[in-house]
Amino acid sequence: MLINLFLWSLILSFLIIIIWSFNPRKYRSSLTVSSSYDAWTNDKLLEKLWGEHIHLGYYSQLSNSKDFKQAKIDFVHHLVHWSGLDKLPKGSRIIDIGCGIGGSSRILARDYDFDVVGVTISSEQVKRASQLTPKDLSCRFQVMDALNLKFQDGSYDGVWSVEAGAHILDKQRYADEMLRVLRPGGVLAVADWNRCNDKKLSLGLVDKLIMKQLLDQWSHPEFASIESFSENLLNSSFCGGKVESDDWSKFTKPSWNDSIMEGFRRLDVFIELGPKSFLHGIREIPTIILMRLAFGSGLMRFGVFRARG
Repeated sequence: MLINLFLWSLILSFLIIIIWSFNPRKYRSSLTVSSSYDAWTNDKLLEKLWGEHIHLGYYSQLSNSKDFKQAKIDFVHHLVHWSGLDKLPKGSRIIDIGCGIGGSSRILARDYDFDVVGVTISSEQVKRASQLTPKDLSCRFQVMDALNLKFQDGSYDGVWSVEAGAHILDKQRYADEMLRVLRPGGVLAVADWNRCNDKKLSLGLVDKLIMKQLLDQWSHPEFASIESFSENLLNSSFCGGKVESDDWSKFTKPSWNDSIMEGFRRLDVFIELGPKSFLHGIREIPTIILMRLAFGSGLMRFGVFRARG
């Protein structure tokens, strides 16, 4: 890896001490993921600081200066158009897998006139997503495991999933389930945090330590590479043919800086939620910094995928 080992060492000597001083949220099963998201939803800190979208934002190469919440909204529209979801007719049925508190689902329903079902493994996210969704919007939410979708084959015209795959151990089954519920000719749009292509780049000791922290701190069992997940989609018996991918690291990377800076811009949030929320915010900073460094160095990449049923 083309990483400045000396720089990593200086940063890690400080950050790892902080990170390891807390109990990590290691992935042990899907219950680890659901309990983590239940807790993050209930403490309201992410929602207050980042808005209705937990995912990263989209920034143009011309300027990295953009309102953080607007960048997240822009990301949804860019992925809709890049994937071809915008070509589907009004009223098309869309499933949002790993819907969070429903930010993307509501945009898909409101701005594109889709009929949207959002699914997440977190019951608290379903509750909060339902509270935030206007009654007249064609958008509803259910608790459901992405590896066991309770829908018939070909039930949906479009499948949408953003930053969910990193929490899923069986990447092939994840790909199979998404494509199974997609009708023939339907549109798949996926975006995720991906590791470097380890078939071409070997990880050094420092890289492996960083990767371990990125996995353990946020309940990730493993990251796929862009190349390996493309193969998962192609290898699915439900895949209709061509699978395309792209690396959006350069468009999303500024999100990591804004993730931290938003806390300084919105100190009123910590006053509103109380001192415990401040400790929760401090708890996340080392991992966010490691994420920013990993995406900046190429250790991590932001992959987007499109395919047809």
